[in-house]
Amino acid sequence: MRFPLALTTKIAAYMIAQKLRGTKKFATVLQLEPLHTCNLTCTGCGRIREYSTSLKDMMALEDCLTAAQECNAPMISICGGEPLIYPHIEALVKGLLEQKRIVYICTNAMFMRKKMREWLAKELRNVDRGLRKELEEKIDILLVKGLISEKDATEIRKGPKDPAKPTIGPTRWMYWNVHLDSLERTHDLIVEREGVFKECILAIKMAKVLGYQVATNTTIYKETDMQEVEQMFDYLSDLGVDGHTISPGYEYDAAKKDMIKRLNLQPENFFLTRAMTIKKFQKIEEWMQRYTLLGTPVYFEFLAGKRDLTCSAWAIPTRNIRGWKGPCYLMTDAHYSSYAELLGKTQWDRYGVVNGVARDSRCENCMVHCGYEPTATLGLQAQRGDTWKTIKFNFGPKPKPTGLGSEVLAFNGVTSGNGHLTGKRAEPSAQAS
Repeated sequence: MRFPLALTTKIAAYMIAQKLRGTKKFATVLQLEPLHTCNLTCTGCGRIREYSTSLKDMMALEDCLTAAQECNAPMISICGGEPLIYPHIEALVKGLLEQKRIVYICTNAMFMRKKMREWLAKELRNVDRGLRKELEEKIDILLVKGLISEKDATEIRKGPKDPAKPTIGPTRWMYWNVHLDSLERTHDLIVEREGVFKECILAIKMAKVLGYQVATNTTIYKETDMQEVEQMFDYLSDLGVDGHTISPGYEYDAAKKDMIKRLNLQPENFFLTRAMTIKKFQKIEEWMQRYTLLGTPVYFEFLAGKRDLTCSAWAIPTRNIRGWKGPCYLMTDAHYSSYAELLGKTQWDRYGVVNGVARDSRCENCMVHCGYEPTATLGLQAQRGDTWKTIKFNFGPKPKPTGLGSEVLAFNGVTSGNGHLTGKRAEPSAQAS
């Protein structure tokens, strides 16, 4: 089937239980931001501007775990900032898994191989002889593939520096969710640092050797070449990536301010309008059949302009260092002390687009995943045949690797090193080995 049965069953059972109880608004996914510190300055990321005065602050581990219990979402997306910088990330993942959550670690992948080496070091020390031999074989594979160095292997075999510290190991309940907006040249331009795409690919390859589940998340912008994104999905599917999230980028306030002040760029040249989004996503239904896209066919129809949906941002709330962010992940009118307060005090009928009319001007061009996918998932605007369509999509066969992935196409050059700051054209690099 397209998605793991255990995960699909868990989420479906949760939603059915909420509906049977008559709960009108409930969380399906929690966007948990334990910190906003990041090692990159991606173009279009509003967190740089919005939380610039508190980039060194972070949530206590206990507050993170309490937030998950409070909204009781079955899935937790740990984002930020770069969550692998969070000093308690291992304990957080462990605690969420003990709560029986599905965990997505949304990462730029720069520290991902380090975290996997730490798991290997601890696992190698603790397992029995049979499993140790299996792990040694995997270390040899990683060496041959150039995914770790001889120095790395030596350090792994020494064992963990802190045996009591938890690590992040492979499990069917956790995904690495790697940010990849396109192939090498474009992705490195957007994240404003060369070499990031290459590290993402090395981390993904290492994760698949070690048995981790890996997803990717991609934002589409005005300048995005959709054919290049298609080539990226071909490449990633051939690497064994387990699924892809894709969403349009629009000009929310914090991102606009960052782009104007820090980069001296005009947001309208970078972000999508609603009409542009529909044009960009004309092939999304075809992609549904070719790639393991994480979402629902109803949401994809919405992106392609074939149906209308309203926003249900309350179903994917954001909890960060300042509280529960309202009304949504991309807009901030207030921070609340509890999820119940977010639900109760936010005037939800002031937001979103209804019958083509924006209730709030800031919502006019938004068609993002975290606002509209819940509407599709929960059947809040269901049409005849939607239920069967969704069941068929979820329980249908998983798309096979296309066989069209190409290292030559994927590693198509590097940026000037400053991305959008300079406006220089990227110079082609030697093909990656």
